[in-house]
This record gives sequence, structure tokens and C-alpha cells, in this order.
Amino acid sequence: MSSAPAPALSVLDLVSVRTGQTSSEAIAASLALAQRADELGYRRYWFAEHHNMPAVASTAPPVLIAAAAARTTRIRVGSGGVMLPNHSPLIVAEQFAALEALNPGRIDLGLGRAPGSDPVITQLLRQSGTTSEADRFPDNVTDILAIMSPDGATVRFTSGGEYGVRATPAAAGVPEVWLLGSSDFSAQLAARFGLPYVFANHFAGDGLERAMALYRSQFTPSAWLDAPRSFITANVVVAQTEEEAERRALPQLRQFARLRTNKPMRPLETIDEVLANPSDPMEETLVQQGRSRWFVGTADAVADELRAFAATHGVDEVMVSPSAGSYDADPKDAAPGRLETVELLAAALA
Repeated sequence: MSSAPAPALSVLDLVSVRTGQTSSEAIAASLALAQRADELGYRRYWFAEHHNMPAVASTAPPVLIAAAAARTTRIRVGSGGVMLPNHSPLIVAEQFAALEALNPGRIDLGLGRAPGSDPVITQLLRQSGTTSEADRFPDNVTDILAIMSPDGATVRFTSGGEYGVRATPAAAGVPEVWLLGSSDFSAQLAARFGLPYVFANHFAGDGLERAMALYRSQFTPSAWLDAPRSFITANVVVAQTEEEAERRALPQLRQFARLRTNKPMRPLETIDEVLANPSDPMEETLVQQGRSRWFVGTADAVADELRAFAATHGVDEVMVSPSAGSYDADPKDAAPGRLETVELLAAALA
């Protein structure tokens, strides 16, 4: 067993949709998982933002956050993240200020610079008039921080007049704002603004050490944070046996391989479907490459790996994406494999 201290655990959820499952059933499974994570002592539960993907139902993080917060009592709930180029900064500030008013001290606002979708969806979002350019990301982050603050922001006109803007009329608190990313840019921006930073290791895999080093070496204390604070995401599958964990990992691993080879997207396959339809050689190579970055196995083995992982990168928290797939016979409104992952891991790291 690793001698490194146990990191705190959090959950990242994409609200996966498998074959034959409706959006309602997928969301019900995720909300049940959030409730269980709350009971087990997980630190936070975040919803990602992706659009027009048959296997992902997390298209509207603020809606899912509100639903999860209403069903939990202690755990922090937030976005991992809101993809800011898709949205007006004022709308983001208002949505998360309202969530904070409903759930004081429990809301996180994770902000990302990527669109989280393909060029067609990005263009459709722009037609709605709600988006902003990615190169304005630093200014938009600053605007959100100011608008959500109790004092609000001030718009100054060239004529000399001023206009006050507040996300809510009488804010008593603000969400905790995190910058998300997998590049040097996001790490350096978080350092410059004095904000906490999350490296998206669950899909990036490369550049982790450099990004964390840049963030820590360039960090400037701010009104929000006086010292660097960060955690890392990871794809995790835990089961009673190593063989079962490997089987549970297959659907999501193959989904990532399909993304990388530009194959048509479909709902997440069940384990039965994957086993009945083996991957072609190229796909199998990508599956194995992805597997090398995942944490898959029994609870004790994965717990040791996560302890070492957190210690190596100097973090006291790991946000796991519980990526266990389902069998054909599993209930449609539940995710037994994902539930088992969070339960076994919590027990092993307690």
C-alpha cells in the first residue's frame, strides 16, 4: 500500500447516455450518483458542458447543478466547466449567482476556453447572439468575477457617465471560480489572476507537469486566493475484480477512440455490444493508448495509484470521472458500474 496521504475525492460527470437509454434515464442515473457521492463524503460534483453528442446529456450545466444541489445537502456542486465562448459573461454571472443564492457556500463555477463542440454547433450558438470570442476569454473572466461580486461592476461611458451591473441585487456570497484547461495558456492565466486551476487530465494526458509548474511558479496572490490551489481530473473504473474493471472500462475507451478517428458518434455502447463487436486494429491501438492513462482495477490497487498520482503532482484532491460502462441488463435509470466505482474508491481511501 502506498504511504502517500489519501487525496480528497470529487466527481466529474458528463451524464453519459448508453444504447437504449433516454436522456431522462441518464440524468436520473447521474442525480442518484450525485446523492451517493454526497453521502460518501466526496468534496465536489461537477457537470461538464458538451453539445450535440449522442452519448452525452450534460449540455446545460446550470440546470443540472440546480437539480443536483436540490437533492444533496453538503457536497459542492458546479461546472467542469462552462465553456465561456458559448455564452454571454453576464448570463453566466447571473446563472451562477442565482445558484449561489439558492445554495450558499456550495457552488463552484469552473470556466473553460474551448467551445466543447464542433464548428457547426459553434456557429449555431453564435447565431443565438449569446457567445463571445475565445480571445476575449481573459476579459470575460474578469467581467464575471466583478459582476458576481457584492459590489458589482461599473460600466464607464466615453461621455463620462457610469452604469452599475450586478448579477443579483443583493449578493451575500459568490461562487468559487476555477479556471480549467489543458494548456499553458489556462495555467498562466489562472496564475496571473490568482485563481484556482484544474488540469483536464481526463482527456488531455500530455503537458500536465509543465502546466502545473507554470501555474505554481507564476502565481500572483489575489483577493480570491493567497497561494496556488489546484487539482487534477482522472478517468477511473473500480470493480470487485481487475477483470471486471477492465470490462467496465471498454465502452468509454472505445468512445474516445471513435472520437479520435472521426467516426460517427452514437450513444455509448454497452459492455455486451463491445464484446460482441471487437475493435479494428487502429481503434484497438487507440483504446490501449487511452487505457495507459486511466486508473482501472480493484479498489485497493486504484487507491494506491491515485495516492501516488496526487503526491507526484502536489495536489490534495483528485476529481474522478467514473467511466464504468453498463451491461444490457442493467437498469436504464441507474449506472451500477459508476456507482460501484465511487463507493469502492471512497471506502479504500477513507
